[in-house]
Amino acid sequence: MTEDRIRILVADDHTLLREALCDLLGAEPDFEVVAQAGDAETAVRLAERLRPDVALLDVQMPHNEDPVATVRRMLHHKPDLRIIIVSMDDHPVLVRQLLELGIRGYLHKSASRETLAAAIRERVDTGRRVVTVSVLPGGLPAQSRGAAGGRRLSEREVEVLALVAGALSNRQVGARLGITEGTVKRHLRKIFDKLDAVSRLDAVNKAVALALIRPQSDRPLRAAS
Repeated sequence: MTEDRIRILVADDHTLLREALCDLLGAEPDFEVVAQAGDAETAVRLAERLRPDVALLDVQMPHNEDPVATVRRMLHHKPDLRIIIVSMDDHPVLVRQLLELGIRGYLHKSASRETLAAAIRERVDTGRRVVTVSVLPGGLPAQSRGAAGGRRLSEREVEVLALVAGALSNRQVGARLGITEGTVKRHLRKIFDKLDAVSRLDAVNKAVALALIRPQSDRPLRAAS
């Protein structure tokens, strides 16, 4: 066991799904599942006692009638806990409330394994709070879209980001659009600024959540620049 492993608490009342998720996470060399919980009270208690780095929480589970209160209690005990909601419930008001409270991600259960793993690995190395959102189209209300989306993307920026979402490198994007690789990089810098994104994956996730681009397949994004 290495010290740089990310310690994870998984809370979901569906036993088979929870155990399958733990098995999936356990296969990652830098992840360590330190506890499982089948209800909100147990999750809060385990988070306080074990102090994991990340907590993956479902919304619809026993003793979680008020998910906002549950998240607030967990953050009270450990303010730097990176809470990621993984749920079928992506009601716009709930998504907005939890994002404003300080969770680090809100993923619909249809999200890919790559999206979940990337959200868990996101760290605050740059001093900016990284938030990964992957909900069904229309899952964020207009108010939240304005806050998360920043300034409006241009038509060209949307084209660039859509190709990036398809796992194309900057050089490939430039060839497809008939522009230079340097121009692609300039577009990406503007996109990151407008979406308050810190990576290609973060920008794609936020653009999908804002319905700016369509979700792609489960292929992982390339790290190519």
